[in-house]
Amino acid sequence: MPQNPTIVLIHGAFADAASWAPVTRELLDRGYRVLVPPVYNRSLIEDAASVKAFVESVEGPVVLAGHSYGGAVITVAGVADNVAALVYVSGYALEEGESLAQLQGGFPDSDLAANLVYTPYPVAGGEPGTDVSVKVDAFPAVFAAGVDPRVAEVLAVSQRPLSAVAFGETAPVAAWKTKPGWGIVSAADHTINPNVERFGYKRAGLREVVELDGPHLVMHALPARVADVIETAARASA
Repeated sequence: MPQNPTIVLIHGAFADAASWAPVTRELLDRGYRVLVPPVYNRSLIEDAASVKAFVESVEGPVVLAGHSYGGAVITVAGVADNVAALVYVSGYALEEGESLAQLQGGFPDSDLAANLVYTPYPVAGGEPGTDVSVKVDAFPAVFAAGVDPRVAEVLAVSQRPLSAVAFGETAPVAAWKTKPGWGIVSAADHTINPNVERFGYKRAGLREVVELDGPHLVMHALPARVADVIETAARASA
């Protein structure tokens, strides 16, 4: 009997592994092995290297799913030999040589742009870096509309910021050129313009793109629907 792949879930900016919690529970209940490593949100290149090393430590095939900035991360990390499929969830499917800023720059700004906070952080032996996060009072509407307000409030005050340097770094590779991919567009997304998602997925030639009437944090709003797409990729990769 074919072996089910391990599902590795990669969170994005302004979030941590808890952003995947409802989908993690759903997939575990369906009998899958699921791993949700931390993403340090310091640099696209460094984050992708960390995720790639993590994936390569997993025995057997892996379905690699990335949310938001995590989509950019899996675009680079997904070249690991044991990655059998990619799943983009409200994510950035970068082209080789393209940055987040370049992809986003081709489309009108979402509500996120006007609700960002910039905070310096120390860098050992160098100039301070800049952390980017979402205004706490704007977070529920911009990032988690449709999510239980009490949950959104907790997520708003426990953000993992993204270093500003990550926005300008270009992807050295694009794993979707050699790995099959699936995509979820969050049609009610106020963090990423949904057309950014649609454009990236179409350009990548993903096998299937599913449109869900959900917010950017669609994993909390519609966890079973998100798990369905990931399971489709897993079954195709078994």
